[in-house]
Amino acid sequence: MPGQELVALIVAVSFAAGLNVYATVATLGLLAHTSVLALPEPLHLLASWWVIGAAAALFAVEFFADKVPAFDLVWNALHTFIRVPVAGLLAWRATETLSPGEQLAATLLGGLIALAAHGGKTAARAAVTPSPEPFSNIGLSVGEDALAISLTWLATVHPYLAGSIVTALVLAIILVIKWVWRAFRSLLVGAERVVAQ
Repeated sequence: MPGQELVALIVAVSFAAGLNVYATVATLGLLAHTSVLALPEPLHLLASWWVIGAAAALFAVEFFADKVPAFDLVWNALHTFIRVPVAGLLAWRATETLSPGEQLAATLLGGLIALAAHGGKTAARAAVTPSPEPFSNIGLSVGEDALAISLTWLATVHPYLAGSIVTALVLAIILVIKWVWRAFRSLLVGAERVVAQ
């Protein structure tokens, strides 16, 4: 796979892993097992039925756990320590034929993109969880699962398109986080003024 395609694939798969690592690994494994995708040799393990089965079983657990309001926040907080490292590990293994510096850069890129996706997902959940009805939470979760699977598949057939979509999503997440942070700071400054009076 040419270097630019590999970068685009890593970008898209890392974002997908940041949303739902189990769905991403299961999708990659199934695509490789059915010969739709030729994984780099260090990632051939993903095509094993054992790995696909374990990832699918964990995806089933997450599918239900991620749709329970309030519990989903705990679940996502714990998965910070799973999604980001696994995305980095996938990037590390996929770039094993590159120089050590390039491999390290790809690993850091994969981890940072997964962290951005995971952070955006967690922030959206924190905003939706206080809603009295569970349907917005369930809808958001289903959308995230569908996006993770779709991006993983799209990255294997159109890596540049998938990479472009992810770049736009990461920029949107950064802009929203900056906007929320500014609004939060303004709120704090306003509260300090009220208290000072």
